[in-house]
Amino acid sequence: MEGISILLVEDDHNFGDVLKSYLEMHDFDITLAPNGVEGLKEFKKHSYDLCILDVMMPKMDGFTLAKEIRERDQEVPIIFLTAKTMKEDIVAGFKLGADDYVSKPFNSEELLVRIQAVLKRSRSEVEKEEDLSEYEFGNFHFDFPVRMLTYRGGDNGSTEKVKLSPKESELLKLFCKNKNKVLSRSLALKEIWGEDSYFTARSMDVFITKLRKHLKIDDTVEIVNIHGNGFQLLEKDNTEVS
Repeated sequence: MEGISILLVEDDHNFGDVLKSYLEMHDFDITLAPNGVEGLKEFKKHSYDLCILDVMMPKMDGFTLAKEIRERDQEVPIIFLTAKTMKEDIVAGFKLGADDYVSKPFNSEELLVRIQAVLKRSRSEVEKEEDLSEYEFGNFHFDFPVRMLTYRGGDNGSTEKVKLSPKESELLKLFCKNKNKVLSRSLALKEIWGEDSYFTARSMDVFITKLRKHLKIDDTVEIVNIHGNGFQLLEKDNTEVS
């Protein structure tokens, strides 16, 4: 599967090298890290389509690494490799957001099939999200193709509409696709502005301020800053709003 990048974190040097070579034979782009600390460094530096994490590792185990990854990216698929088969470990892994769990020793072809299945499932979910052209959040309806944001929460049932600029519309769509999840500042800049620089970051801040003004009419939604990571379009439970 050419063009697919995988972060492989495995502390067994020999096993890691063999697995890396095997996956590269099948046209995957593999980054191999020897422990969880190095794995996290690599994840922070690059974007990956899949993470394969050994559970039992020095410095930072696979579960801790998965938690760190999930705080930064809710979508990237994760497969755990482990010598353990205890039920509580498997449950713990899935609670952290694992997509699959492979117990050592395993057949390389089995892992390959599992990787392909996880990637296919992940790609299908992304395509479904990208097919959406209209979004609902809070008391808003957002029609992306015509860049129209409609508020339907007036006391007398009235509606208010505002025509968004192209950049406002693209940014709001990205927020809607990641509703209640952390949207990385870097990801937003690269997706919409094409680069992550000081000047594009300042430009994005201006558009986020504009979006906040549009959304402030609704107490059930807000765009919040996530320090060191980015932003979040937060849709609050109506019971939390007085």
